Amino acid sequence: MSSERQQAKQPVSAVLAGPYGHPFHPILVTVPIGAWIASLVFDLASQVVEDPAFLVEGAQWLIAIGVLGALAAASVGFLDLLGIATGTPAFRTGLVHMSLNLAVTAAFAAGFLWRRAIDDRHSPVSAGPLALSVVSVAVLAVAGYLGGKLAFHYGVRVADETTQAAGFRH
Repeated sequence: MSSERQQAKQPVSAVLAGPYGHPFHPILVTVPIGAWIASLVFDLASQVVEDPAFLVEGAQWLIAIGVLGALAAASVGFLDLLGIATGTPAFRTGLVHMSLNLAVTAAFAAGFLWRRAIDDRHSPVSAGPLALSVVSVAVLAVAGYLGGKLAFHYGVRVADETTQAAGFRH
């Protein structure tokens, strides 16, 4: 195995980014992904219920939770990016993955502020913030695809094949 590939499998800091074969980033990304998708479901549901106030408020809380979770995930994800050799396709993919996720986080943070500026809590989520959430979730899906490519195609922070083979011995 090349030293560049082996380097990308090792944590920059096991304490901060997770030990070999157990990175923290994939665990942490479930918080913003789940929160933001749930917020979009709440937004859509607010369009069809009689009194949407609880859904509007719930979506706003979920967006805030997602932004905070994304900042935590980004911190350890950045450490994982530092372990990838620059100038490689894996590093470029990591940069695009990071950039898209930061843009999505900024969009949801802006959406949170936009919603806070709207005084009417008893109406469904308005078209602007709803459209921003739809677009943001779509971009999040693309970023997630690239994260999957980093892990499953390039093997970033995934244990090497010798280590993996131990799980298949009788």
